[in-house]
Amino acid sequence: MVDSKAWDWDKVKGDHERHWQEPVIESYYLINRWLGQNKKDFLDLGCGLGRHTIQFAKAGFKASGFDLSEASITRTGEYARKANVAVDLKVGDMLSLPYADNSFDCVYCRNVISHTDTAGMRKIISELKRVLRKGGECYLTLRSKQAWDFQQDWPIVDENTKIRVEDGPENGIPHFYADYNLIQDLFKDFDIVKIFQVEDFINRGGNITSSFHWHVLICHN
Repeated sequence: MVDSKAWDWDKVKGDHERHWQEPVIESYYLINRWLGQNKKDFLDLGCGLGRHTIQFAKAGFKASGFDLSEASITRTGEYARKANVAVDLKVGDMLSLPYADNSFDCVYCRNVISHTDTAGMRKIISELKRVLRKGGECYLTLRSKQAWDFQQDWPIVDENTKIRVEDGPENGIPHFYADYNLIQDLFKDFDIVKIFQVEDFINRGGNITSSFHWHVLICHN
């Protein structure tokens, strides 16, 4: 199992920082869905700069933010104070979550749990099941094997994992890539509510990038 490595959030500034402070489109769907199910205890797993931790806190959830990066948690705390919301923040490794069993009704982990190898992925999934209550849901994204970076000549860890090698906050971080059949196998101990693949387009000042991610909604049965 590869060692976990945090994003270098000190490299995320200016327009790039503003991008990571803006909630993504599916978060609004999840707020409505989970409020409708009377879910309250929410975990933003791999919270980054806290955009969804703060968003869910504002919506009335008891929100917890978790990240491997101390800089991430420090900045999330600063933004939460400015937004005048109470959040619980912890630094740690997603391979061993610092929460008791059955702590959460709902978990959101966007572009996070892919930062490991295949053995690490299975360990993280077992941790998700441990901290989720029965009937609890988790919405997560996984890097797709159709993504451009899976084709790059980067160091190989196993058949599903490469180490990203490029300038930027993700340099040196492992990336796990999945296909539909692998997703079904990974989450066979959950009820799979939805699986769909999305091609994301990002335009940063005319620099347009595109990538593929799987979006998966699971329920602890």
